[in-house]
Amino acid sequence: MSYAFCLPEFFRSVSRSGQLLGLAFCFLSLNISAAQESLESGIERITQQPHFKHAHWGALFVDLNSGEVVFERNGDKLFVPASTTKLFSVACALDALGADHRFLTPVVRRGEVSESGELKGDLILIASGDLSFGGRTTPEGKIAFTNGDHTYANGNPDAELTEPDPLAGLNHLAKQVASAGIKKVRGDVVIDDRLFERAESSGSGPSRVSPCSINDNVVDIVITPSEVGQLAKWTSRPQTTAIQLESKVTTVESDKPLEIILRDVGLGRISVSGQIPKGHKPVLKVQEVPDSVAFARTLFIEALQRAGVSVDAPTLGDSPSLSLPSSTEVKALPQVALLTSLPFSESAKLILKVSHNLQASTLPLLVAVKNGERTLAAGLKRQHTFLKQAGVDVDTISFAGGAGGARGDCITPRAAVQLLTYMSKRPDFPAYKEALPRLGVDGTLAKNVPPESPARDKVQAKTGTLYADNTMNSATLMTSKALAGYMTTAKGRTLVFALFVNNAHIREGITTKTFGDDLGKICEIVYLHQ
Repeated sequence: MSYAFCLPEFFRSVSRSGQLLGLAFCFLSLNISAAQESLESGIERITQQPHFKHAHWGALFVDLNSGEVVFERNGDKLFVPASTTKLFSVACALDALGADHRFLTPVVRRGEVSESGELKGDLILIASGDLSFGGRTTPEGKIAFTNGDHTYANGNPDAELTEPDPLAGLNHLAKQVASAGIKKVRGDVVIDDRLFERAESSGSGPSRVSPCSINDNVVDIVITPSEVGQLAKWTSRPQTTAIQLESKVTTVESDKPLEIILRDVGLGRISVSGQIPKGHKPVLKVQEVPDSVAFARTLFIEALQRAGVSVDAPTLGDSPSLSLPSSTEVKALPQVALLTSLPFSESAKLILKVSHNLQASTLPLLVAVKNGERTLAAGLKRQHTFLKQAGVDVDTISFAGGAGGARGDCITPRAAVQLLTYMSKRPDFPAYKEALPRLGVDGTLAKNVPPESPARDKVQAKTGTLYADNTMNSATLMTSKALAGYMTTAKGRTLVFALFVNNAHIREGITTKTFGDDLGKICEIVYLHQ
């Protein structure tokens, strides 16, 4: 593989290490080797590695301006797309909602407020499908994300928390309620979650899709080692009476393995057990809450109490939404608070950068709502219409969800390139492209090429990873590794591409990152030859 270095700085650094001659020779050899290797043979070198012996490859690289096909393999065959599915669901949502769309979440009152500030009735929060509910908003008015999202912490040791308070949206609403003159709620606090039918996420991470999601419907648990033989320290967020956490994780010698086990023991109780080595970095784990609406109700009541508003109703319990009048009647009630979200373009950025399954799974439902409907099937039918209008050979592909983990998801490299080409011509293309991970820089592509890679930050593309237990062999099967997006080559060409590899074994030191790095190497080869 050839890497492009800045020669003066390269030679200065090598001189300091006393290895100038050897590394300079290596540098020249790498570039000579790359120049002699054709594009086809370079890609073949990657795809014919032993760990791909049983795999299936599909690829299509096209010049965005001329339409010239630069490289193609099985461009019209179906592949499991994994999270490249999100390219389609985000594009459809951008079309339906608009990049500047903001979710508006009102709080209304059912009842009159006395001169002393007593509401003789209920407070009703009308869920709007706000994807982050103010819990990821930075001081600059942007969406906060880390390269490893907290929703995947149980399977990703690099997952991190973002800085913003996940309860910021609820706190903002609660303060407005207090400013509206309400000091005491004699009735109940209700979450009206009738915006769309509840559904299941079509990917890993939190599984329950609902119109009201606080902190992605999970409790974050951070475990930090203490002294050997003592219980480890822990913190959790959000802090709430809805969750009771008991940790029996002990600190062990530094050479011992990390073992953390989470169990939901019912009634809002979480048990954490296991061991953490002394000196180990803090470990982040998450536990999904069993009922997102009941969770949100408790958190809102607690936010009201912090704002000085007392509530007669129990803090814990289900949200009594069945007692509500029609949605039209509820919306007509006097409004006492309103939360306005960031533009949808920021949500798109989060979904694509970190491959957020829960939020991506919500998108077809939001598309349905935009058209006066409430179901996943209705949203996906709207997506069919959008893709057909976009010039995608929609009848050659299949989608059963918005995130990429549904068994019915299958696309061709050509369909992906058709979508990406169409999106490049839209006015909202800057928002779409900016939302994509950048190779070697951020999101799910942050670590797939080394810092000195010539293709670093020359590719903006959506990744996809899907794997399943190979129970018979006590191993794992990588169902799909994928990458699709845009590339600016060494010669200044703009390429649109889709790259898929399906069905390869994860074993003997081969990991999902191995496959991701291989796709990064293919991007380097195409970058250097075009």
